[in-house]
Amino acid sequence: MPTAPTPPSTPRILLARHGETTWSRSGRHTGRTDLPLIGAGRRSARRLGERLHRSPWDGLSDAVVRTSPLLRARQTCELAGFIDRATPWDALMEYDYGAYEGLTTPQIQEDRPGWDLWRDGVPEGETLADIAARADEVVDWAVELNRNVILFAHAHMLRALAARWLGQDVAFAARLDLAPGSLSGLSWSHGHRVIRRWNDTGHLEHDTRVRDEVWSTESASWQQW
Repeated sequence: MPTAPTPPSTPRILLARHGETTWSRSGRHTGRTDLPLIGAGRRSARRLGERLHRSPWDGLSDAVVRTSPLLRARQTCELAGFIDRATPWDALMEYDYGAYEGLTTPQIQEDRPGWDLWRDGVPEGETLADIAARADEVVDWAVELNRNVILFAHAHMLRALAARWLGQDVAFAARLDLAPGSLSGLSWSHGHRVIRRWNDTGHLEHDTRVRDEVWSTESASWQQW
């Protein structure tokens, strides 16, 4: 992906990962299964909204808002206070894990030792080329729009989006982790596409209950490496 000139307004693309669900807490691959947020996920979504309505964002009244149509992303968008401005977009849906839907990485590796999503893909679901194409669709839209954007979506989709924003192969997403309820930001610097902010959970740091639940989720993820 060639480097493009910096747009005059240097717009930001804010990426909001949805809050926790029962499956994200246990490390199960959640693609198109339409699960709601659990209590911790609802609390983190509210904290995210409070943050985005304070300085320096002040509610981002000029931003275009898009959300995955899946319930967990829409609920996050709603609880953060942006649903009245949001348009659902299928391109933001999570990776379709096919036959691996609902399984954890250790369960998959029992049959496929050493399996890695970003290298090996999944049977009966999306290919890596498929999710890269969806990410490119979102990148191209955002560049053409040339405005501030907020996207409410999912971990693997947002990681793929960031990789493609940087002009990297979609497999680069393996090196970009995202916690539930986190905030990330893409922008420009000296004509180059950059990551301005990544996996920021600062809005959860003063909420002990949410912070501890996020760490609990991350610990479950570590056990699957």
